[in-house]
Amino acid sequence: MQQEVEEESKPLPADMYYKYEELHSRPSITPDSEIPENLLHLSHSFGYDSGRRANLQLLDDRTLIFIAGNLLVLLDISTKEQRYLRSCSGGGISSITYFVVAEKGNQPNIIIYEYPSLRPYRILRGGTEQAYSFVNFNHDGSLLASVGSAPDYMLTLWDWRQEKVKLSCKAISQEVYRVSFSPYNPELLTSSGSGHIKFWKMASTFTGLKLQGLLGHFGNTAATDIEGYVELPGGKVVSGSNWGNLLLWDGNTIKVEICRKEGRSCHVGDVQPFALEDGQLMTFGADGVVRSWDFESFDTTNSNSGGSRFEMEPMNEMVIGHNACLSSVVKSSTPDSFLWFAQDSSGAIWKMDLSLSYTSPDPECLFTFHAGAIQGLDVSRRSHLMATTALDRSVKVFDFLAKRELFSSRFNRGGTTLRWAPPLVNQSGGLLVTGFEDGVVRLLELYDPQRLHVVTGRSPKGDANLCLKQAFKPHNAPVTAVAYERNGDILATGSSDCTVFFFTVGEKYNPVGFVRVPGPVQALEWSPHSHKENRLLILCHSGHVVEVHSPDPEAQNPTKTFELHDLQRRSFRFKSIKSRIKREEEIAGYQAVKEKRQKEREERIKDPPSPLYCGFYSQSGQFWLSMGGFDSGFLYHCKFSEKQDEDPDQRQDEPFGFLPIQNADDNPIRSVTFSSNRQLLLCGMHSGSIRVYPLQPDDHSLTSMLAYWELSVHDNHYGHLRHIRCSHDDHFVLTVGDDGNIFSFSLLPPEELQKVLQRKRAKVPSPRVGLENETLAQDIEDPAAYSIETAKQKLEKDHLRQEAELKVSAKRKHLAELQKKFKQLLNDNQSLPEHVRLTPVCFLLIYGSCFRFRDTLESKVVTVVAISTDHRVSTYHLPAVTEPSTRLRQQSRPGCPDGDGSAALECKKSRAEPAKDSRELEEDEVLRPPLARPEGIKLGDRQVERLRKADEKAEQARAKIEKRKQEWVQLYEEKPKENYEDPEYVKAICEAKQNIGDLKLKSAKDFTVQKHLRMNTEKKIAEMIALEENIRKKQIEMNGQIVTLRDSKVRLVSQLHAQAQQLQKVQQHLVAHLHSTPPTLPTILPEENPEKKLRYSRATLERYRVLREQRFQAVEQEEQEEGAVGLLEQLEKEMEGEEDKEEKEEEERGEEGTPCLSTSSITREEEEEETAVEEGVELSELEEELLKEKEIKLLYMQGSLLEEMESSMCHFDAKLLLRHQKLLLDWQLKLADLRQLMLYQELLLLKEVDRREEILQEKLDARVKEENSITSKLDECNEQLELKRRDIAKLQEREKALAAAFKASLGEDNKFEEFLTKVFKKIKRVNKKKQTGNEDQWKLLNLTSVEFLQSCLSSTSDHRKFVSRSRGCDPDLFESTLQLRERRQDLEELLAEEKKSAEALEKECDILTKKEKSIKNSRKAAENDLELVNREKQQKLNELDVVIPFRLHQIEFVVNGSVPSDLTPTLVLDRTELSRLQERVTQLQVEKSQQKDLYFQARQQHVKLIHDCKDMDGEIQCYTKKVSKQNSFTGDRLIVSEIVVRFDHMFTASCVSMCSYACWCSAGGEMQPADDDEVREAGESGGSTDAVGEQDTGEAQAGKTPP
Repeated sequence: MQQEVEEESKPLPADMYYKYEELHSRPSITPDSEIPENLLHLSHSFGYDSGRRANLQLLDDRTLIFIAGNLLVLLDISTKEQRYLRSCSGGGISSITYFVVAEKGNQPNIIIYEYPSLRPYRILRGGTEQAYSFVNFNHDGSLLASVGSAPDYMLTLWDWRQEKVKLSCKAISQEVYRVSFSPYNPELLTSSGSGHIKFWKMASTFTGLKLQGLLGHFGNTAATDIEGYVELPGGKVVSGSNWGNLLLWDGNTIKVEICRKEGRSCHVGDVQPFALEDGQLMTFGADGVVRSWDFESFDTTNSNSGGSRFEMEPMNEMVIGHNACLSSVVKSSTPDSFLWFAQDSSGAIWKMDLSLSYTSPDPECLFTFHAGAIQGLDVSRRSHLMATTALDRSVKVFDFLAKRELFSSRFNRGGTTLRWAPPLVNQSGGLLVTGFEDGVVRLLELYDPQRLHVVTGRSPKGDANLCLKQAFKPHNAPVTAVAYERNGDILATGSSDCTVFFFTVGEKYNPVGFVRVPGPVQALEWSPHSHKENRLLILCHSGHVVEVHSPDPEAQNPTKTFELHDLQRRSFRFKSIKSRIKREEEIAGYQAVKEKRQKEREERIKDPPSPLYCGFYSQSGQFWLSMGGFDSGFLYHCKFSEKQDEDPDQRQDEPFGFLPIQNADDNPIRSVTFSSNRQLLLCGMHSGSIRVYPLQPDDHSLTSMLAYWELSVHDNHYGHLRHIRCSHDDHFVLTVGDDGNIFSFSLLPPEELQKVLQRKRAKVPSPRVGLENETLAQDIEDPAAYSIETAKQKLEKDHLRQEAELKVSAKRKHLAELQKKFKQLLNDNQSLPEHVRLTPVCFLLIYGSCFRFRDTLESKVVTVVAISTDHRVSTYHLPAVTEPSTRLRQQSRPGCPDGDGSAALECKKSRAEPAKDSRELEEDEVLRPPLARPEGIKLGDRQVERLRKADEKAEQARAKIEKRKQEWVQLYEEKPKENYEDPEYVKAICEAKQNIGDLKLKSAKDFTVQKHLRMNTEKKIAEMIALEENIRKKQIEMNGQIVTLRDSKVRLVSQLHAQAQQLQKVQQHLVAHLHSTPPTLPTILPEENPEKKLRYSRATLERYRVLREQRFQAVEQEEQEEGAVGLLEQLEKEMEGEEDKEEKEEEERGEEGTPCLSTSSITREEEEEETAVEEGVELSELEEELLKEKEIKLLYMQGSLLEEMESSMCHFDAKLLLRHQKLLLDWQLKLADLRQLMLYQELLLLKEVDRREEILQEKLDARVKEENSITSKLDECNEQLELKRRDIAKLQEREKALAAAFKASLGEDNKFEEFLTKVFKKIKRVNKKKQTGNEDQWKLLNLTSVEFLQSCLSSTSDHRKFVSRSRGCDPDLFESTLQLRERRQDLEELLAEEKKSAEALEKECDILTKKEKSIKNSRKAAENDLELVNREKQQKLNELDVVIPFRLHQIEFVVNGSVPSDLTPTLVLDRTELSRLQERVTQLQVEKSQQKDLYFQARQQHVKLIHDCKDMDGEIQCYTKKVSKQNSFTGDRLIVSEIVVRFDHMFTASCVSMCSYACWCSAGGEMQPADDDEVREAGESGGSTDAVGEQDTGEAQAGKTPP
């Protein structure tokens, strides 16, 4: 929108000035208080808002100006003196240029001052709504351009000398940083800001002069914020960027991006070009460097160079400082001067000579300040000294009496809190306790170095110095508060890590212990001397308050931890009572309807806990709290509950008192301090203002805290007044804020202050004796250093680790002893006789089970070979288990915010219920019991009889209507809701969605993947890991079976060898021709027992040593290579030979140890027989038979052994059929490998799309959450609107009933009816809201009836008419009329208010409906985008090749009786899925026939209902004609009731389906029965309508009775 303002006003004279005294803002003082306006006098400003954009201007060669909160500071460079101008609006200053001051606030002004008189010359009004971003003059100074900030961003060109707007239009919908006129073309302008640059032209159109803007397009270059730019003579513009390169704009496009050689940026960080001088373009950057560039080199650059980058090197450069961060520069006004002044965001102002010659002086730092918000402030209790610290890592000490900085010290981390030690701790007053953001606390000593010179002979510089006395780290997070105990024996430190640490105070501070608190520590305060017990009040930012006793250092003996578990404590958790306070206040001043609204508001406010800003003790166990957020605006008086058993995080404690703070609902108290006599309470406000409350002496309950004095000091938007302090003599008040400003104020006028402090000056403490000889204290420079508790815990862990290592070494020693014992047992067993010696198997079984060691199955590949065949089976080689290369993320990608939807529903529910309760109006009894008629009025017999009949009719009608009410209630209860759904249908739909799904092929373009089946990176990784684990599990199972088979073979081989030896023994006693050939005995192959290769003994090692020595001897004989090879081979052969010998010995020992009983007996008999034969003894027949019998036994034993050996070997070979299972498993594992390869390919594809999908999903979640919120608000608004409409209907009915009551009170043929009707209707009263508190206007309500009417009549004629007409009127009837009139007016007011509320709700509903529609469109668009990504992902997944092996019987795609060579159109289905689909086809056919039958029945029912509706329409028309013929009010009511009855019967018969409901709605909608007031009105009305009423009632009774 553009506009051209034309004013034909008289030109302003050139010598016209405004008076500054009438314009500047003043303190705000409570009316009718005795507080003087000049309570505080500004003394000095020690800070500088270095982070503010373009906060430095130059008036002349020696005067700088900058903004400091609500002040404009004029700083003399040479003398460092300051002059101040206050803002005129009181809302702060937003921008300056030369001597133009653009302010902030509602409808701020631009004030142009004259220099050096400092008189306001012109005031420009109406340029923006809230604040100005930038102002600038054109080249000749005739025009001024201003640009506003949010919400209007209005660009305005001013004819400032005449205070007129020349042109105005909206610049853009983003923050604008700068605007300027072209120095070469007065009709061109340029503006830049957040992510944009815009080029303007003042163009002449047929409607006049207009501003036309052209937005710059970044093209392929990334969009950037543009802080600065310079226009070149040819019309091109050079701008900076966030990444340090320069952008050359030609028109509204980027011609080229300028950088240094090899792609280096022109500056590091932000860059701003600021001047074009002598063919050189000057730029500065956030890196603290100023560079000059050859202008002609890139001005003539051709765009054909690619439009990307142009590389060049700067001509000259000047490094301002390594820590400097330049943000704006201003040039000296002296002609041909090269002096520039620069604003450093790191907290400095620089003076630099940019002639860039060899004789140019180095940049000079004129002033240094804190950079950013100031975190800590405290004052000395001995002198006029103050200390501050900030996150810029500096600690500064000021002499605020002499208005100068004494000393500044820098550390490796930013400061967060600071406290000056009290005189009880340090008599000289030179000890500072400073907390830092890394959890370190440093004790700093302040001393005068000049006095140190007298002792040591040095020549130090400066008036003060800070040295480190001690450093310790009690916390792992920023230190937020430190406080000394009232006796100075204990130091407490609090941190945002929810701990408070205690230290003993002395020459060295030693830790006592710490306590944990429920929230981050905000402040610490020790109880004063007036309290009996010494306690510490801990204020937490989360609203918790904890009080602990002072710990006893002697009683504490920390061993494992410094935590003080037994320290007595009390807890308090703030519970908001502001809603109740507000509600009680409004109930006292407003009516019941207002009360209901406040209840709704209370229920609606369920915000998180408000932050706690500050607090202080009032009495022992009681304290005051200042809260922020919703609970701001009050000081809350609290005390600790006697019940301290509850969990501090779960308890809810309400304050027992409160003190309202005026104009502080959005401006809470951030800090408080008292004067030394406690007669002044000084508060630092959230808006940056100072508020002072005078108090009575010893007023701990703050009852005298009423009147106040307030002055805006710091920036109103971000200059929260964090700390406020009084000097030790109460002559000064010092403040610091988040805007980086430090102000000192005097409580005395300057003249009086000068007299009081004429000979006084701040005294820096003298150095301690021996300070010069002390070594520097050890500082903690590593931010990752352990805190005291962490170091203690680490020491304890190291101690536990040492104990564990000792236990491990003891265990190892014990194992060595057991190993030695085992060897001793083995030797003892070998030394025993053979018949009692244990075999190796039995020995190992008894003693060696605990010492056996076997490698895991995964370490070696074991091969088991069959005995009779060459079949073999091997284990799988499994590597060691490692961590998966890709871990699953701990939290899956956020899905659809179902929780938000349910939360919104709950919120809607919780809001609707109180709204419903609030709408249940506590109705006043509009119709009171009928007034007794005065005795003077007597009724005739006929009239009495008529009234009796009317009462009887009314009773009958009332009973009938009550019955109808019950029937209507029952009918509405049976009526289904609008959103009612049949549970069976819902269940069927859910089942269909889950089971049926989208049956289109995955390769289809419109295929939609169901949400629960959508695949992402996490699911795919989980699938791959599960597949790997399953593969490994199967391999381990198979390996276990193979190793078990190997072990069984080892046992079988041992058994076969034993049986072979028995067979050999048997065959020794048989004749040779009776010997049967034994089977070949199997052996254990090396591949079957691979772990055997790693076994060695001491003898093996000893033999290796001998062979190694022999090899060295061979080297001397020049046989090095042959000796090396022979060594290994010889050692291996010897080891094999030794193993064979050991096996034979073991076999022999086994044979000897386990002889067969039968063979032993045979052996003895054979020996005896041989002995007899040798002796020549002849055998008898019996002996020969015995020998034959023995031969038969031996043959049987031989056959049994051979058969057993053969069966054992065959049985083992049968077990080796396990190889078939392994082959099947190999086939399955190969398929799994192919599956794994496919999953990996899918994972690569998913990773490409995953980021986009996450962004779109987050966007969709935000839209859904916003939609749920809007929907809940809309539903709530609709419910409230419906309730409002019902209330309005009820009020209208009550108004009609009131009119009927008035007519009934008049009776018939009342001659005063016209007069009383006029009194009842025409006279109006003044609005009660305006009468509140005005006693004169309420006098009319206290007059008598006649006096009231007389007061309402203004003229004498009216008075005469009133007297003539009211003569003879009954006073009681007149009073009754007045009462009814009052009730009517009350009802009218209530009705007007309700209608107004309903209109507001309707507007809100319309707005919410539009928002809901817009949000739904956004949500649908987000869903479509996400669906497109899913389809793209599915298409890419479909393109992957999948290997699936098939058997021929599985392929049903046959062409001409054979399988085609091209299987591209083949569809792969699971057999179960195919069967399910075939069954579903049959089910659908059955369902289709059923649906046809249902449709036919519904069609017939629909036709029947249409005929019923026509009949009902005809009957309704008949009754409508009948009603139109009646003129009486009573007759109308009775006929309407009859229509209700008839229509009710017909509707009840037809509401069996949803179609009947639609017909009923179209026929007339809802019908409400008449209430009791209508019945009373019908009963009290008389006249000729009685007969009609009786006839109608009879017809109604003769009609159909309701079911």
